[in-house]
Parts: sequence; C-alpha cells; structure tokens
Amino acid sequence: MKKNTNFNRAGKLTALLFLITLLLTPCVIVNAGERGVLMKFGEVQNQILGEGIHFIIPVYNTVEKLSVRVQKQQISAEASSKDLQNVFTDVALNWHIIPQEANAIFQQIGDEQNVVERIINPAVEEVLKAVMAKYTAEEIITKRGEVKGEVDDALTTRLNSYHVAVDDISLVHVHFSERFSEAVEAKQIAEQEAKRAEFIALKATKEAETQVNLARGEAEAHRLLRDGLTPEILQRQAIEKWDGKLPLIVSKEAPKLMNIGEFLKFNPN
Repeated sequence: MKKNTNFNRAGKLTALLFLITLLLTPCVIVNAGERGVLMKFGEVQNQILGEGIHFIIPVYNTVEKLSVRVQKQQISAEASSKDLQNVFTDVALNWHIIPQEANAIFQQIGDEQNVVERIINPAVEEVLKAVMAKYTAEEIITKRGEVKGEVDDALTTRLNSYHVAVDDISLVHVHFSERFSEAVEAKQIAEQEAKRAEFIALKATKEAETQVNLARGEAEAHRLLRDGLTPEILQRQAIEKWDGKLPLIVSKEAPKLMNIGEFLKFNPN
C-alpha cells in the first residue's frame, strides 16, 4: 500500500515537472494568414513556419512573423502621355507576399512596411510612367481597358521578382490638367456643333430633293394628262357632262343657240 502511494507521488511529480518544462519552454504561435521566418542567431533559415504552435530554442532561435493575406495599397502617381500631357492617376493595388518565399522577402527587403515603401510604391510609379508614355491623352481615355491590362502585366512581372504577387490593380481615377480638360471639353462641343450643322445641312438637302422630286412628279403628271387629252376624249367628256340644253350665245345681234355640231367639233388646241 505504501509502495503504491510512493508510485502515485512519483507520477504526479513527473507530470508536474513535465508541465513546468512545457510552460517554461519558449514557443511561438503563428496565426492564421501568417508565416513565421525562422532565424538562428539572426540568420534567416530555409524553414518557414506555418500556422500553429512551434517550439524554439531560446536565444538560439528567433521568429519574425509576416502576413501573407491580401493587402490593399492606394497610390497616387503622376506621369506624362505620349503627347506630353500630364496624367494624374489614383491606383488601388491588391497584393500579398508569396507564402513560400516569406523568408526570402524578409531577408532581402524586410517587413510589410518596407515592402510597401521600398518596392511597391516605386514600382507602381515607374510602371505607370512607362505605360502612359506609350499612349496619347485621348487614347488613355478611349483605351482605358488596354492601358489597365498593360499596367497589370508589367507590375505583376516586376513585383514577382521581389516575391510579391499582384491580385488585382484598378485605375480608380485618371485625370489631366485643367487646361487640357478645358481643351477636351471645347473640342467635344465643337464636334457636337459640327455634327449638328452637318445634320441640318443634310436635312435641308433632303428636303430640297423631296421638293424637286414632287415638282418633277407633278410636271410628269401634267404631261401625261395633256398627252392623253385627244379631241375624241374631250368630245366624249363634253357629251357626258352636257345636260341637254344648248348654250345661249348673247351678242350685239339677236341671241341665238350654239350649233351642237360646232360644239362637238371643239378643239382644245
């Protein structure tokens, strides 16, 4: 009985010592959406710690945690178009650190703030300047989708070499100098007025053509009617319309009735 009691005490003591050792052993917890960069005496190791709890050796090991979640960066940049117009662009960039390359990015660049300041902002500005210089100001407006696609491709290639992935890029707002905007507005007004004047001229031409066609039609109708009025037709029409009474001709002499024969011989010419 005494032996069992000693055994239980030894077991409890062992468990307590294990718990104390566990609690005193340094560990690091890598949260969801993070990666841990393991270092040995400050030297970055190839091993990358995933999400969860990891035990490390004090002093010998240190861990730097980096977020690999999608992050949003808003950047305003100025560039020049092909026709030397100032282009002001507001860019919204969604990006994230490539998880399996977290150790390399920390070793070469640093934490997320260093990535933004040293890599992302300069890259966006340089890419925008390079792409905008290929297009005129008018093309930047009319071919916005094409411009956005070229910026996306160039920026993806550039940032990928720095272990950063581009999820999406949006040209939120593209605008020009006030002078250029006024010139564009004046040009649009002039084009609208020119189109309106062209429409009015075309309408007048169509109306004139319509009047000419109507006049030609009426003239042709009169010609056909005149050609079809033969003496025989006129005599028949006169007979059809005659009410049976002979017209009375009044002259200086005594009134007399028209000879029906002479009436039927009426010639319009």
